[in-house]
Amino acid sequence: MSVPNSKRYSELVKLLNKYSYEYHALDKPTVTDAVYDGLMKELENFEGLHPDMIAKDSPSQRVGSSISKSFEKYQHKTTMISLLDCFSESEAKAWLERIAKINPKALKTNFWVDSKKDGLACALHYQDGQLLRAVTRGDGKTGEVVTANIRTIKTVPLSLNPEHPFFKGYTEVRGEIIMTKLDFDALNKKRDLSGLARFMNPRNLAAGTIRQLDPRKVAERPLRFHGYDLIRQDSTEIKTNEQAYKDMRRLGFYTDSEAHLELDFPAVLEYAHNFAKKRLQLPYNTDGLVIKINNRKLYDSLGSVGKNPRGAIAYKYPAEEATTVIKDIVISIGRTGAATPVAVFDPVIVAGTTVRHASLHNADEIERKDIRVGDTVVIYKAGDIIPQVQRVIKELRTDGAKRFFYDTELERQYPELEFERPDGEAVYRVKGASAQILLERGLQHFSSKGALDIDGMGQKNVEILVGNGLVKDFADIYILTEQQIKGLERFASLSASNLVRAIADKKNPSLNRFIFGLGIRHVGAQTAIDLANHYKKLDNLGTATYADLKQVDGVGEIVAESILAWFVDEDNQALLAKFRRLGVWPQDVLRTKSFLSGQSFVITGSLQNMSRDEVATKIRALGGVFQSSVAKGTDYLVIGENAGHSKVDKANKLGTKVINEQEFKKLIK
Repeated sequence: MSVPNSKRYSELVKLLNKYSYEYHALDKPTVTDAVYDGLMKELENFEGLHPDMIAKDSPSQRVGSSISKSFEKYQHKTTMISLLDCFSESEAKAWLERIAKINPKALKTNFWVDSKKDGLACALHYQDGQLLRAVTRGDGKTGEVVTANIRTIKTVPLSLNPEHPFFKGYTEVRGEIIMTKLDFDALNKKRDLSGLARFMNPRNLAAGTIRQLDPRKVAERPLRFHGYDLIRQDSTEIKTNEQAYKDMRRLGFYTDSEAHLELDFPAVLEYAHNFAKKRLQLPYNTDGLVIKINNRKLYDSLGSVGKNPRGAIAYKYPAEEATTVIKDIVISIGRTGAATPVAVFDPVIVAGTTVRHASLHNADEIERKDIRVGDTVVIYKAGDIIPQVQRVIKELRTDGAKRFFYDTELERQYPELEFERPDGEAVYRVKGASAQILLERGLQHFSSKGALDIDGMGQKNVEILVGNGLVKDFADIYILTEQQIKGLERFASLSASNLVRAIADKKNPSLNRFIFGLGIRHVGAQTAIDLANHYKKLDNLGTATYADLKQVDGVGEIVAESILAWFVDEDNQALLAKFRRLGVWPQDVLRTKSFLSGQSFVITGSLQNMSRDEVATKIRALGGVFQSSVAKGTDYLVIGENAGHSKVDKANKLGTKVINEQEFKKLIK
């Protein structure tokens, strides 16, 4: 194991324990559950690979955290456990398969399902029907006695239904203390009017309220108690979780309307799928479902593993936040010439989709958030659509984290361009380039002989189409009609018809020509061929990482960053989506090996029957490499008429094979 990994593991242990203390003991969390879960998963993955290095104080080795000294402590009669999380149907099925190996009856049983509410867990103890004490979850083994505060919650019965058999003896009801969204919003509106700071979220407010030392303050806030478990001294009195919920209701507790029985596991998964959208309309916050074996005897027979009971899972929905490490920052040049910085990182799942990059907006934003290459950051989706970096977790910053100097990077990544930042603007732009000029240049390149080779799309015609507003991006040429074009300058009916036909003929070009035609900076014709041969499909190239790209012959740091920058640009992503909708897409590269694969060629002099461009195209199409000058690795020098002596002399000196035009033709046949 490398030293940097062990150092990061130690930092994770320290930071997660800090977060856990803030959450459980102080009720003042500084990060969301999604951020905590993401870092916890990284820690658990490390411990899975290196079990001999698990720290004694690792948060994975205990149920919860330390207890505040503000309230009397109480040891729970049975541990208030936490549930194993799963985030997909496949993980849920894997859970069922695991427990079925322990007890095959799990495959044929039914399941109790309830929403997983985002609140504060609490246990209510009753003796002969009277509320004896209320205890928070704490670390799962020991909690805090908050009876006086709990008594102010109107949905907590101070005495149980005397007609129910469980009125007598010891009864414990466990549940979640929550605040509804409407009540939370109403409180914040009052604070706005009073000029007070707004509360962060309902969960934090509920937890903080319960820890108030003055019960009168608790009574002022509209908290609710939702029961989710019922415990009796004689466990055989409660046969199923379904019965537990019915008894809780009869005893006087509120249980959630979402709680219900599913007869088999496929039905559970179908409900979980539908609940993904339904949960957003519920009056309270929830991040998933609790799925339990309904039969309590079967549930108990499965036992526990660590802090998690085997007979239940928490089916969680994709988090709207995730943590990751920034591998690089590339600058994307958009269609208007704006230079936008983009963070590139290993793929993470945010709000249900895989995210590989996030906009950093501009140089000021990077400076304000102090974002550096190598930083661990929190990624979120603005409006559930656009990935962005929320903040840096500076506690995990390493000595190797590199500051990003914008001017320096512009010069390094785009040495051939000049940029300017107009007064009062936050964005750098390509100097002297308007959106129309950039589009005209790009479209001319897209249509050129080396790219898609569209007859009739020369400079003048491109300027006419763009200038008349008929073409606003590359894809627009594929929806041009003869009726739109004829009558424009330089176009009659026949020329308009010919152009529309020529464009339609190039809807499915070869992959290397399409890549070259996109105009990705620093990607020439040969690099496009290398990329096409390596990735085979455009989608594969579009999802390639920085490290992947560096493995391709001829792709160095600058080229890799340029490719990443092109594919992360939102305008370019929209362009590719539009191409796909119109049926314009390059052909996949077949996995065949040509005789010329890996062979390099140089041409000197003029050939009789082929132009230099035609020769280059033919060589590349057959898998060869076309070079402009003889070098140590050159395999063939093709000599035409009026060839100079310098290249021939160099070829002879380096041992490069010298052939004439006729020999070359035989070779490629």
